[in-house]
Amino acid sequence: MSQHTGLFQALSSLPHGPSFRFVDELIELIPGTSATGRWTLKGTEAFLEGHFPGQPLLPGVIMIEALAQLGGVLAQSGRGDKPMKDMRLTAVRQFKILGTIPPGETLTIQARQDAVMPGLVQISGELTTQDGTRLATGSVVLSGEE
Repeated sequence: MSQHTGLFQALSSLPHGPSFRFVDELIELIPGTSATGRWTLKGTEAFLEGHFPGQPLLPGVIMIEALAQLGGVLAQSGRGDKPMKDMRLTAVRQFKILGTIPPGETLTIQARQDAVMPGLVQISGELTTQDGTRLATGSVVLSGEE
């Protein structure tokens, strides 16, 4: 299996439907350790209609969800053939939103797996623009059934 195929398969483990998937491409995956992904804000997303009319901007909660989704891929990657079932975002910790992007821009999402306990995984990371400007940083906790 090629590296590209492996990354595509890891990304396809996300349970979200296409309209609520905030990771388009998995760039790098070190199972159980770290992951890097990208997502482009296309401008056609339904939530942009009201955030804000005439001047659409990416909502901060979507940045948190993007990190959680990439974190879910990362958390499942280190579990071999025993993935967590029903994995969900459980907590948001120390998340700072430092900026936002308009439609047409691409986010780079970086995630690190910080801690694992039975049924819980803590992920930290950051989101940046393509030129490296930091947009958000923080951590999330994901939970699921062992």
